[in-house]
Amino acid sequence: MTWSPEEFYANALSGADGEGRMALSRMTGWEIFPFEKDGLRVVSLRSPELPEPPRRGEDDTPCGGCADSVGGTEWENERWRLTTFGEPSGAPLVLMLQPKDHYDLTDLPDELAGELGRLVVHIARAIEALPNIARAHVSRWGDGGAHLHLFFFARPNGFPQLRGTCFAIWDDLLAPVPRAARDADANAVAKNLAASFGGSAAS
Repeated sequence: MTWSPEEFYANALSGADGEGRMALSRMTGWEIFPFEKDGLRVVSLRSPELPEPPRRGEDDTPCGGCADSVGGTEWENERWRLTTFGEPSGAPLVLMLQPKDHYDLTDLPDELAGELGRLVVHIARAIEALPNIARAHVSRWGDGGAHLHLFFFARPNGFPQLRGTCFAIWDDLLAPVPRAARDADANAVAKNLAASFGGSAAS
């Protein structure tokens, strides 16, 4: 049986210091960890907050996913859209896939769920077909918004230090790539996706 929030909190604090801070994790010793261990401290774990505040798109809060307000649409079909963000970031390319209708992952109808699986593969293939891209990383979090959104990060070739789960942090730390380069890569992915999966790329 899954622990209650209070049980989870009590267990977490059993390994913490008097201020509720955990020891630094083994992750800080990974070669891909983007910070030096010296001077790092873990924030104190706050007690459970119940009920949790609503996400965007829940309890009559505005839904950015329904409004398509995040950035430019690069590819779409009648059910899905693939977008860039308003400003480039440190990764060569970051894209977001969303259903046009308001669904989260757990209430996605089976037909869309099957299509999502195929889309993820086709988008990853298109990203990894770009010159100088080693890997397409895919993530779904969903704590900020109730409208399903999957992130695709293009990891540049030749940088093993940027491998793995810390790449999303590196994306925030690295200098933004030029917009023209980001947009050209996004357009190439969109055209490749339209050719392999269908739908249409933005002109």
